[in-house]
Amino acid sequence: MTGWYHSWLAAIRIARRDAWRSKGRSLLVLSMIALPILGVSAVDVTLRSAELSVADRMDRRLGAADALLTDSGTGGAPIEQNPHLGTPGNDNWQPLGGWDAYHSKPSPEGRADLAKALPAGTKTLADTKGHTPLRTQHGLLQTEVRELKATDPLAKGLMVLGEGRFPEKADEIAATHHFLEAGGLSVGDKVTPRSLDTEFTIVGAYELPDELKLDQINALPGTFLGPLNKSLLGQGLSPTGGETSYLVGLGGGEGFTWNMVKEVNSKGVAVLSRAVALNPPADSEVPYYQHSASRDSSGGSAGALAAAATVVGLALLEICLLAGPAFAVGARRSRRQLGLVGANGGDRRHIRAIVLSGGLVIGVAAAVVGTVLGIALTLALQPVLEGYLGQRFGAFELRPLELFGIALLAVLTGLMAAIVPAVTASRQPVLASLTGRRGVRKANRVLPVVGLVAVALGAAIALYGAVASDSFLLVAGGSALAELGVVALTPVLVGLFGRLGGRLPLSPRLALRDAVRNRGRTAPAVAAVLAAVAGTVAVATYTASTDAKQRADYQEMLPYGVGSATADEAGGRDVNAMRSAVQANLPLDVLAEVQRIVVGDKKCTPYSDDAKCGQYEVQIPKANRCPLHEGGAAASDPRERFSVEERRALAEDWRCTMEFTGNAPGVGGVTVGDEKILKVLKITDPGVVNAVKQGRTVSFERAHFDKNNAGKVGIKVVTDHKKAEAALTAGKEAPGKVTYLPAHLAPESVKPYGIQLLVPPAAAKAAGFTTVPYGLVFSTSALPSTEQTQSLNGAFDKIGLTTTPYIESGYSGSTGIVLLALTVFAGLVTIGAAGIATGLAQADAEPDLKTLTAVGAPPRVRRALSGFQCGTVALMGVVLGSAAGVLPSIGLLLNQRRADASLRQESIDQGWGDGMSTTEIPIVIPWETLGALVIAVPVGAALLAALVTRSRGALARRAEA
Repeated sequence: MTGWYHSWLAAIRIARRDAWRSKGRSLLVLSMIALPILGVSAVDVTLRSAELSVADRMDRRLGAADALLTDSGTGGAPIEQNPHLGTPGNDNWQPLGGWDAYHSKPSPEGRADLAKALPAGTKTLADTKGHTPLRTQHGLLQTEVRELKATDPLAKGLMVLGEGRFPEKADEIAATHHFLEAGGLSVGDKVTPRSLDTEFTIVGAYELPDELKLDQINALPGTFLGPLNKSLLGQGLSPTGGETSYLVGLGGGEGFTWNMVKEVNSKGVAVLSRAVALNPPADSEVPYYQHSASRDSSGGSAGALAAAATVVGLALLEICLLAGPAFAVGARRSRRQLGLVGANGGDRRHIRAIVLSGGLVIGVAAAVVGTVLGIALTLALQPVLEGYLGQRFGAFELRPLELFGIALLAVLTGLMAAIVPAVTASRQPVLASLTGRRGVRKANRVLPVVGLVAVALGAAIALYGAVASDSFLLVAGGSALAELGVVALTPVLVGLFGRLGGRLPLSPRLALRDAVRNRGRTAPAVAAVLAAVAGTVAVATYTASTDAKQRADYQEMLPYGVGSATADEAGGRDVNAMRSAVQANLPLDVLAEVQRIVVGDKKCTPYSDDAKCGQYEVQIPKANRCPLHEGGAAASDPRERFSVEERRALAEDWRCTMEFTGNAPGVGGVTVGDEKILKVLKITDPGVVNAVKQGRTVSFERAHFDKNNAGKVGIKVVTDHKKAEAALTAGKEAPGKVTYLPAHLAPESVKPYGIQLLVPPAAAKAAGFTTVPYGLVFSTSALPSTEQTQSLNGAFDKIGLTTTPYIESGYSGSTGIVLLALTVFAGLVTIGAAGIATGLAQADAEPDLKTLTAVGAPPRVRRALSGFQCGTVALMGVVLGSAAGVLPSIGLLLNQRRADASLRQESIDQGWGDGMSTTEIPIVIPWETLGALVIAVPVGAALLAALVTRSRGALARRAEA
């Protein structure tokens, strides 16, 4: 035991001394290992610091209160809630009995009386939120208004004051830092709501720890939203609303218990309780879980862990393949020293220990450097990370065990990278090491067999997954196994490349011969390039194929270069300002105005549920409706009414294949406008154009026409919302008046871009409809630049519009950037691996280079030989990697085809298949990426190696006989 300890201690000392002597090589290997450790440790610290504890989360949501009571919107009807309310993904509740109980009847709606739900003897604080645009230095900014007495003890911790104070008077407000920055304002400035003449002074700036990017102002209760809503109603506009919740303090005890939560739930109120969050009840005590499948679960985590483990494993393999030759360089340059160890009684295990200690020393150093730098980087970038995430860290948290595990990966990587060089060095004869002779070592015959078996087995698994199974993991796993087999076969494949050397000039012939003769150092570098290129090519092929499918599936919302914009507030009061903004900022060709029908007050917005407002839609005769979608909520599932064969047949029925995709302005399927709209949308059919010019309505869907009303299309007007909703829930027709207009049917070849019914203004007026301005459609003489688009968006913002104009720019995939990034990544790995192999080759071939110099070879031969050595490794790696990467990607694409077809057929069989993409994912080979990898990268690597190689070396007597 003592001898083992001392031998390893001596080996580590020797390795540490060698690493210090060869600082450049040591720094290279350390960087390769430390960089991933730096990234992973930084991510770990960031995620753990950003992950809030339950107590921290409650402090940010509740302040100093014990609970928060919120109206569930069920009109006071009892509800069931998730006890983990306040946890991301669990802010949900449902009516008593679950949503399934309301398939055949309307679900309860309305406001609950929160005051009646408040427990007796508790301290409460109202928290009301609404939204309105405020005038700032740059125009109008949509802002959340929060009426809350921020100085109340219950509100402590909800808002963190950064400057000034919270409001104390009716005309004072505080604002978030993000609002001040976005609006160009500061403490002391005044702001005015759009529809209220009162000025409010900003007296303080604060932040919301969970929502750093939220534009919010804080006012005293009743001082902002009340007067604003009163002003809006006076102008005939809809109020901004205001949802009120109550912070509740119990003053000690057990807090707001689960029994109290259920009691309040019975009154239609949801509760976020600190006590329940910290000590949640058992699932058996939660009625919500009895009627809902929603639970806290780790489903999908196993697959995520498997994917993460695969990525980490491949990354470690890549680092080992890259770092292995570097350790071999050190072992080769230290062979005389290792030979002296053997000559003085050391056996093979001592030599292996010395080389392995080199990996251990570098691995430990990389672990320390990577971990420390990762922590320091996270700490230095904490404000940037918090800004990116949009929330403050709970605490700067370090998990020692996790960081130790990450650091251990660096040590393991260093040891794994040194294994092959250690074994190779230990097998060198002592005499050969002392004299500098290279010796002759027989090729390993087991590794190629193992590689061949792995390739065959992996290919079989991937083929089965591609053509006979829907499992993505089978294809990915088989491909990974086959790629590892190719890596194991690399020495044999390198030998096959040697047969091409006979017809090459001197320098490339010497480079290829040297690579083939010294496969121990060539194969790892080629394998590293192969692995990186194979992954790059596989991802690039899959990405290019997916992009081709998305391009084929892409549907233009408008013709290329055509835009649209709408403004439905206050009867279209902003349309004139919108027109001026478009004319001032865009290179216009044709501009057309669009109107909409309004039912009731002219200031009603579309789809308003106000009692004084109605709605309308294009009437589709019952005989023309898709049977799959009929029946209302009482029979909403097609599987309950049709057999599989009937569903498949209906999927091909023209009534079930109607699509109204587009961004042309319209409400209820009706667009009111003249022939300019046709010109903008590039609709040139003579029949359509003449009909609109003559004042006739044009329908772009044959389902609108009723055989009982030949040549006419109906528009149904609904004025009683409650009766309409009850009728639709029961599967009946909504009561309403239908007005029929003479109409022309457009040919199916005409693409209307979402317009179902185009009604000229004169026809709408003749039918008795009231219309108001609604928006614009416009064509441009040239696609607007980014600057022009930003300028237009800014003009819309100043008008006070919360929407931005849509301008069709055609399909724009991101694969170009992705493919470029992949190519650059593979190129860097290739050049790095080839450079390491070249450095090792130069260390090995120094006697040959000195001989060439001695016999009169010109200096350029040395540079040329170095360049060709590097280019040879790079070329072999990219050629093998390209072949190894294309085949797996094809398997994945075939598997994707099967999965898409299966999903499409399953949807059709269940009656929901209409509208699904029928485009089969193509197989697209990214030839530009392959060309850059196969040609540009090896040539670049060769030129770079030639440039950094010295032309002349020192003359020396050769030591070998």
